[in-house]
Amino acid sequence: MKSPQLPLDAPYNESQRAWLNGFFAGMHTHMIQSAGSVNQTDSRIITILYGSQTGNAESVANDAASVAKAYGLKPLVKSMDEIEADALSAIDCLLIITSTYGEGEMPDNAQMLWDSVCADTMPRLEAMKFSVLALGDTSYDLFCKAGIDWDNKLAELGATRVYERTDCDVDFEESAERWMTAVIPHMAGGAATAVVETGSRATGKPEYHRKNPFPAKLLVNRLLTDASSSKETRHYEISIAGSGLTYEAGDALCVVPTNCPELVADIIKAINCNGDEDEPVNGELMPLREALRTHFEIKAPSKELIEEIATRSGDQELNGIIESGDKEQLADYLWGRDTLDLLLQFPVCEFAAAEFIALLKPLQHRAYSISSSGNRYPDAVHLTVASVRYESHNRQHKGVCSTFLADLVEDETKVHCFFTPNKVFRVPEDNNLPMIMVGPGTGIAPFRAFLQERQYRNAPGKNWLFFGDRNAATDFIYREELESFQQSGLLTRLDVAFSRDQDAKIYVQDRMLEQGAELFSWLEQGGYFFVCGDAYRMAKDVDQALHDVIAEHGKFSEQQAIDYVNRLKKDKRYVRDVY
Repeated sequence: MKSPQLPLDAPYNESQRAWLNGFFAGMHTHMIQSAGSVNQTDSRIITILYGSQTGNAESVANDAASVAKAYGLKPLVKSMDEIEADALSAIDCLLIITSTYGEGEMPDNAQMLWDSVCADTMPRLEAMKFSVLALGDTSYDLFCKAGIDWDNKLAELGATRVYERTDCDVDFEESAERWMTAVIPHMAGGAATAVVETGSRATGKPEYHRKNPFPAKLLVNRLLTDASSSKETRHYEISIAGSGLTYEAGDALCVVPTNCPELVADIIKAINCNGDEDEPVNGELMPLREALRTHFEIKAPSKELIEEIATRSGDQELNGIIESGDKEQLADYLWGRDTLDLLLQFPVCEFAAAEFIALLKPLQHRAYSISSSGNRYPDAVHLTVASVRYESHNRQHKGVCSTFLADLVEDETKVHCFFTPNKVFRVPEDNNLPMIMVGPGTGIAPFRAFLQERQYRNAPGKNWLFFGDRNAATDFIYREELESFQQSGLLTRLDVAFSRDQDAKIYVQDRMLEQGAELFSWLEQGGYFFVCGDAYRMAKDVDQALHDVIAEHGKFSEQQAIDYVNRLKKDKRYVRDVY
C-alpha cells in the first residue's frame, strides 16, 4: 500500500517540508519606489492565506509577505482557520499558499474554511483578484490537489485569476520564487519596484538550512525494541554543538541521507553501466556511482522512469495500465517494487548513464519529529526512528534514510541536517492546562519531547499519554522512562494498547473510548489534544473516536460534536503531526 501524499511541510518520515530557507539568506532587501508609487500609509493591502499541516506553508507566506512589503504593499498573513468565509468577499487581493495532505485532502487548518467556501451560501467574489501557489510532490497521484481545488473554486465564485497557479514539485524553490516575483508586482499594480542587493545576511535566518545543512555527528544509535520484535525501532542522539542552531519540542529534524552502496552497485549493473562514467551534476563532473549515491532518488521510481521502462520494454500489462490512466491500478502494480525491481523485471531496458540520470528525481531529505526538548538538550537532538526493512520480489528492501542512520553512519560519517519549526505543534504556553497526547509507535517521539519540556518548566498541568504498538514485551519503547515519569507525577495518566497481546486487537482509539468521560472532562478544563503517527488509518480512527467521545459525554448531536471539534482546531487545541 502506497503512503498518502504528504504536504511539503509534513512531519517526518520521507516527507519534504523545507521552503525557501536560503531565499533571503545572504541578502539585504530594500525598496525603491518609482514616481508613480504610493507611500506606505496609502499602500494596498494584500491578504496571504496559508494552508499548512505543520508550518512550512506558513514560512512560505511570511517570505511572500517580505516580498510584498518590498513592493509597497501591506501584507496581511493569516492561517486559513483564522478567517471566516464571508470575510473573503471584502478582500481585493488574495494569495493562497497551500500544501496537500493525506489522500488529496486539505491541511487541517484549511478544512473548515474550505467547507464554508463550498457551501451554497458562499457569496460571490467578483471584486477579488487572486493567485495560488500549490506545494506538492509529483510522485503522488493527487499532486497539489488542495491548491488546484482552491484555484478552481475561487474562479468559480467569480474571482479574477491575475496569475496562473504554480504547482511546485519537491524541488520547488525556483518555481515558487518565480511565482512570487511575478504575481506580487502585478498585485502592486506596477507602481513599485523592489531591488534585491547581495551583501549582508538577512536577520533571523539560520546559518544552516536546506541548502547548507549542518554536518552533525551521531552520538548514540540504540535499539529500542527487543531483538525478538517484528519491528526495529531505534533511538538516535545527534550532536548540534557549535552549530548555533536551536529547536523547540514539536519541531522536526531533516536528515539528508545517502543511498545504500549495494543498491547503487546493483542498479549500475542492471542498466549495463560500470559506474565510472563521468556525468555533470549541479555543474560538477562526478562518476555515476557517486552521483547515484549522493544526489538522486534511486529507491522509488519516478513517473518518467516508469513510463520510459514501459516504452522500452513494450510490456503490454504495464503499458496498458499507464495508457488507461488508472492510478489505483498503477499503485497496485508498483506495490512492493522499487527502481531495481523494475530494471530486473525488464532486463532489456539498458540506459546510458546520462539518460538514466535524466529520469531520476533529486535525493531529498527526510524529516523526523524530534523526541527531545531543546531546553533540556540544547547541544543534541534525539530521534525515534523505525528502520524500514522488508522482503519483496525475492529481494531485501531497505528504507533510504532510516537504514542510512541505522547501518551506514559511522564515527567519521557526517549527518547533514537542519531544522524545520512547527509553530502550531507546541506545548501549551499556559503551564496549567492539561495535555492529552496520542502517539502509538514512533508517534511517541514528540510527546517524549513534550514531557521533557513540561518537566523543564516544572509545569503543574496534567499530562495524559495514549501509547500503543504490537506487543508489550517487545515493543514498549521508552517504558522505563515513561514509568519514571508516572512515578514522579509528571505523567498523570498512561493508557496503553498492544494490539497483538490478545485475540481481539486493541488500539489507542479503543482506550480513548473506554476513558471517554475523563477525556471529555480534560477537554472541558481547557485541555489540548495532540496526535502523532500514521495519517492513513490511525489518525482517522482517533479523530472519529474523539468525535464519538465528545458526542456521548457532552450529550451533543453529531453536528454539535463536529462544531466542538472545529472549535478545538481553531483554538489550536486539537493539533496533529501525522504522516
